[in-house]
Amino acid sequence: MSDDGPDPTDEEVVSAASEAAEGVVLDRYKQSELRDFDVTVTFEEGVLDVDVYVNPPADADADADAVAEEAARAARDAVDDLFGEG
Repeated sequence: MSDDGPDPTDEEVVSAASEAAEGVVLDRYKQSELRDFDVTVTFEEGVLDVDVYVNPPADADADADAVAEEAARAARDAVDDLFGEG
């Protein structure tokens, strides 16, 4: 953990993780073309849980499973950065 100050709040962790994951999804697909996507993040008792669902258009170039995995990794990396572990 970082000695730079207090640990981030649970809300800050969830917000950072959500923003990072959504950023990856919206970077890969135009929002107007997505059929649906959902990012669910929880942070309880020091455990981060990230679930990303992507339902892209049928003709999308990017693989939905790969994008979801990348988005989840980005969320974890963002939280690591918050705790000074990145």
